[in-house]
Amino acid sequence: MPAPAFRELPLGCIRPQGWLRDQLRLQADGITGQLGDIWPDVGPDNGWLGGSGDDWERGPYYADGLLPLAHVLADADLLAKANRWVEGMLTSQRADGQFGPPGNDDWWPRMVALKVLAQHADATGDARVAALMERYFRYQLDHLPGRPLEGWGRARGADNVLSVLWLHRQTGWAWLEQLASLLLDQTDDWARFLTKELPAGPAPSFRHLIHGVNVAMGLKGPAMQYLLDGDDGHRHELEAMWARLDELHGLVHGTFSGDEWLGGRDPHHGVETCLVVELMFTLEQLAGAFGDGRYGDRLEQVAFNLLPASSDPRMLAHQYHQQANQVLVSFAPRDWSFSGPDANVFGLEPHFGCCTANLHQGWPKLVRSLWMQAGPRSLAAVAYAPCTVDATLDGIAVHLDVDTEYPFDETISIRVGVDGPVELSLRLRVPAWCQAPILAIDAEPHPVAVDGDGYLTVERIWRNGDTVTLTLPMETRFVARDRGAVGVRLGPLVLAHAVREIWRPVPGAKGLGEWEITPRSWWNLGVDTTDPAAWRIERRPVSALPWRAEDAPVIVHAPGVPLPQWTLVDNSAGLPPTGPVRTQWPVADMPLLPYGSARLRVAELPTVVPTAPD
Repeated sequence: MPAPAFRELPLGCIRPQGWLRDQLRLQADGITGQLGDIWPDVGPDNGWLGGSGDDWERGPYYADGLLPLAHVLADADLLAKANRWVEGMLTSQRADGQFGPPGNDDWWPRMVALKVLAQHADATGDARVAALMERYFRYQLDHLPGRPLEGWGRARGADNVLSVLWLHRQTGWAWLEQLASLLLDQTDDWARFLTKELPAGPAPSFRHLIHGVNVAMGLKGPAMQYLLDGDDGHRHELEAMWARLDELHGLVHGTFSGDEWLGGRDPHHGVETCLVVELMFTLEQLAGAFGDGRYGDRLEQVAFNLLPASSDPRMLAHQYHQQANQVLVSFAPRDWSFSGPDANVFGLEPHFGCCTANLHQGWPKLVRSLWMQAGPRSLAAVAYAPCTVDATLDGIAVHLDVDTEYPFDETISIRVGVDGPVELSLRLRVPAWCQAPILAIDAEPHPVAVDGDGYLTVERIWRNGDTVTLTLPMETRFVARDRGAVGVRLGPLVLAHAVREIWRPVPGAKGLGEWEITPRSWWNLGVDTTDPAAWRIERRPVSALPWRAEDAPVIVHAPGVPLPQWTLVDNSAGLPPTGPVRTQWPVADMPLLPYGSARLRVAELPTVVPTAPD
């Protein structure tokens, strides 16, 4: 079996700093840290804790985010909460190897529980995890031929394979390869469906292959196949899958629609929060398997745009669906493939509780995946954010201080800490959007050579305190959309016309709060794209609430023109008028904020051509 290009460092080796640490503290003090006290589904009566409550996916989902959050923050209170879930899982195994709540034998929730246990073992070295997995995987090998994967498990079997390969790396047992192949044979053929059978437009009825979250998880299938057989064809297969999704269901922010089924390309269609965090996890696995910087690019695009947008700025509540063009957050029916009237509000459990349980993995797993080991003496930057890294490479302790306000700023400073002169390499991802990266070592310019995977490599003898400075110049750029509309980006940030917001608390709300949001300014503006070089970029200090509209660290001032003929349709912004629209309305300053900072926003903008009054 081939080795992955990059391997994750043990959980806890990477710690968030700066704005990222502030964000994770908001999560720890908000919805994640308090969920067990305010939501009975993951409270002490949960079936995975030995109670009589929910015994399906919600407990494992919650633990799958709570546990890494606890470890990357080294938070004793969260660790105690996470360990209750771990102990509940470890002590639930029965003599035949099956584990988990005895009243539910579905393969699917156990796939999530296995991910929880593997993370726990990575962080603590707990040998009980490998022992449980060995017994359970033998149970699977015996029972899958007669009770194959079905339903959610059949759609998501690649996640089971992840844990099988984790144990294989610990043991080398050949029979695990047989189990991994059996699981993949029983998993839906996502490559075939997404490249040859994918329908266009909103899905008219449910099936597992058009469920947005299933698609996000199914995209890791070719990577699992590659790690079994080493066939490079799986790389090309994956590229074709992405291309077809982008063509038929891609939205302006770069992610495909799923509200909750695939919804086509129109910007009022939504993206489910479960889709956001599962797509991030898939991209983290793809980046590790293939060492391809494009998956780091996509990961940043989801993490720095859709992930913060899915929650309120204090991480007290979340949406079930978010919209690229979201000009009203309210209880109302919308033109979505499948959702209730509450799916758009920020609350504890809008529409359905899967996202309430599952949202927690997004930020902490991003932290763990920022850097990976790329060889015996090599570290690779998969994504950029402020952090520290402590790794042991070939028996040598290496510490990195990554000082940056990226994605809000262009400069990343990496200070190397070693005990003495050490030869090692740093592989630094250069995003595809960056045309002219600048590299310096100890303030001295250094040549830049980017390889085919999107990385530049600095290999040298390092001394304690050596500092690498990577500058990734950001310029505003356009993404062409249907009907002549455009999206605007700045580095990894998707920009959106930020509509001024009125937050309206919902009386009697459950949990930590629930809100509707209504506009207090024009939302229906078009953009004049004739001279983007004249657009002014304003940068401000990053606050403790980095994704709040009034504290947005970056504002791009663009010329906008009102389009009164553009109105609401079914409680969402109607389709953008076909542009360029000729208009005599006066041009005004239109602030563009990071997508994740604007809960009311227009990210797919019609283009306009201002004309003089008659």
